Amino acid sequence: MRLFCIPLLLISLISCTNVSTKRSKLLDFAPKNASIIIKTSQFDRVKSGIQNNDLFKQLSNTTNYKNSEKRLENLEFFKPKSDFLICLSKDNSDSLQFSLITKFEKSLFETDSIPNYMEESLVYKKKTIVKSTIDNAIFYSTVIDSTFFASSSKALVEAVFEDVTKDYDLEKIYSTTGSDRAFSIIVKPENPFLKSFFIQDSIPLNDFSEYFALDIELNQNSIQFNGISKANDSTKSLINIFKGTIPQVNQIQYITPSNSDGFLSMTFDDFKTFETNIRQFQEKDSLINDNALFNDVIEVGVIYEADNRAIVLNSLDVIATNDALVGEQSLIDNYRNVNIYDFSRPDLFKQKFSPLISFEKASNYCVLDQFFVFTDDKDMLQNIISNYQNKTTLAEKDFYKNTKAGISDAASLLQYNNASSLKHILDRNLEASEKFNVSNYNASAIQFIYDTNFAHVNGIIQKNKTKTYENSISEELNIKLDNHLLNNPQFVKNHISKQQEIVVQDVSNNLYLISNKGKILWKKQLEGPVLGRIEQIDMYKNGRLQLAFATSNRVYVLDRKGNEVKPFALKFKDEITQPLAVFDYDNRRNYRLLVTQGKKLFMYDGRGKFVKGFTFKSANNSIICKPEHFRISGKDYIVFKTKTKLYVLNRTGKTRVKTKAFKSFSNAPIFNFNNNFTTTTETGDLISTDTRGGVSIKKLNLTINHGLETTSKTLVAQTENKLRIKDKITELDFGQYSKPGLFYINNKIYVSTTDLHVNKVYLFDSQSKLLPNFPVYGSGPIELKQIDKDHKLEFVTKGENNSIILYQIN
Repeated sequence: MRLFCIPLLLISLISCTNVSTKRSKLLDFAPKNASIIIKTSQFDRVKSGIQNNDLFKQLSNTTNYKNSEKRLENLEFFKPKSDFLICLSKDNSDSLQFSLITKFEKSLFETDSIPNYMEESLVYKKKTIVKSTIDNAIFYSTVIDSTFFASSSKALVEAVFEDVTKDYDLEKIYSTTGSDRAFSIIVKPENPFLKSFFIQDSIPLNDFSEYFALDIELNQNSIQFNGISKANDSTKSLINIFKGTIPQVNQIQYITPSNSDGFLSMTFDDFKTFETNIRQFQEKDSLINDNALFNDVIEVGVIYEADNRAIVLNSLDVIATNDALVGEQSLIDNYRNVNIYDFSRPDLFKQKFSPLISFEKASNYCVLDQFFVFTDDKDMLQNIISNYQNKTTLAEKDFYKNTKAGISDAASLLQYNNASSLKHILDRNLEASEKFNVSNYNASAIQFIYDTNFAHVNGIIQKNKTKTYENSISEELNIKLDNHLLNNPQFVKNHISKQQEIVVQDVSNNLYLISNKGKILWKKQLEGPVLGRIEQIDMYKNGRLQLAFATSNRVYVLDRKGNEVKPFALKFKDEITQPLAVFDYDNRRNYRLLVTQGKKLFMYDGRGKFVKGFTFKSANNSIICKPEHFRISGKDYIVFKTKTKLYVLNRTGKTRVKTKAFKSFSNAPIFNFNNNFTTTTETGDLISTDTRGGVSIKKLNLTINHGLETTSKTLVAQTENKLRIKDKITELDFGQYSKPGLFYINNKIYVSTTDLHVNKVYLFDSQSKLLPNFPVYGSGPIELKQIDKDHKLEFVTKGENNSIILYQIN
């Protein structure tokens, strides 16, 4: 299962005294030789995130990935409901061993549903260890102090019974991890899994720092991580070269050509402090003590271009730095009015900044404003000059700006990678010889911001957005769920960001909330299928929105995190037969929740209390559509229907408009169209009732399986392959069409329909004109909205049986 290859794949992304004590935390049970510890409280979210993440998909065919997936496949049978640790280690034969730790509960590991499962009990020092076999894979487990411990290694399970030693350094670093991300990863010193995340090979991870604790977030097209890195003062860890310095704003991107493979930027407020620190990592007899060139420098960087390198100094005092180069002004060339000089100390930068800089051929240099650029390759230097003059550096490119927006402006150490250098890092760490495609990952970055005794770590790897053209339709997300979809995806508002998110349910009655970046925020098991659309209410009148909806025997109100808001869910013995109707009569958030059960209606307030003042008893037959609330000329109307009667009530449930009996209404909803209560008959006629009970009928020649949607003044009807918008009828190709969708956005009307037979989504304007580049692929009705801050319209629809697709109209 791909989830459990995380530590091996994160190579590319991030590439005290112990005393005996009593164990009280999950971490206390972690094997001593564990090099990687993964923590999550949202196991399903992690699995879904990895399943949908594009980078993991690209790497999934590598031998390393497949081997790890095979080794860890049995973990998919565990169903934790609380914090869950996965510990990775290597044994004496260099084989991967896993251990998992969580609080014991009966539902954690249910063997009845596992095929080819066998187990036997073993005894170790009067303690019971269970040996489990699934097919040919074996693991061992035990329960100690109400904690479940399982491992692929019998020796690790036996060791958990031995005397406990607590690693206080590990405990401190572990305590910095959060719980609001998909998962956290803790990397211990001298780990055998992660080699390096730097472009150049001379900076191994184990030499750079000791501990890493990172919170990881997975979106469909990006991976983001934040956390800390720490090394003790007593160790020779490179991260400590920034101790006592203040990070400056990184500016090397303003001189790095956009076609470069990447850069490394180091900043400091005081070069002397930085130099004193870095000397600890260098041979003293190789030191060059002439510091005049660096006294006014606040940033030193390396630009990477294939096998070529350029060193960049960013100076606060250009005159003083030029004076330090007064003996190095032997002119050798001029390019675009920029002088290029000879430099007599080509190995100076390696001497000063190794091992972070290994380049020792800096034989030429030029000056571009406050930047001093040194290299040995004339073509590279000319490329830097021309890009700087043409303003085609990384700083000008959208793909770099998008990445930079996810990290801090000032960092002690910042590395940027394009797709080529990212591939190099992945190959080195995964030891992968297979081809995999990361060509769209052209702007990845990791930064370290040194603080008092540790460094903040931020990083992002994200897929570039392909260039869009006017009127084009771009597929933004394609999100796979664990099971087939049960209903159509819809948008709901995030009250924090003011943007839209996606909610959908699968056939196992799991409800998902998904961000507009493709991240599955949560998954919740419901009692049954959601009836109709999910509504949103502000239950506490504080701007925080909840999801309100009904299933066949429940009325749910869920908060932003998917938790049930008390006293909900309300339970009902009799079946709920229509979607939950939510009314807010005066737009004062005094909600009324109307529950339909056959012929009867029951009204509750926004806090789940039964409203006794609503006196409606029973309809003449089963109610066949969701009740609606309309406000016309200052009066409230609650409207619903049975097959033979239209009911128009006031707020208290008493009849407001007397209506005539009718032969046979259709199941279509009721709309407020031209201030009339409008619906259709089974014979396909449009029937409208005014506020005095007067009835008018208009023949539309609709078939039984027709669809109807209206705004207050626009009517849309679909019957077979004929789509009616206002009075204009458009004949589509013959097919099986969904009910039409009608959207009023930014004073414009949009009408959609989907051919379910050939999976084509159509979108028309109010004049029945098909929008450019439609139809597009989709297997269900759409919902159209402006979901983020880019002022473009997006729509969501079903894709394959277990996926949803988000499109953007450009």
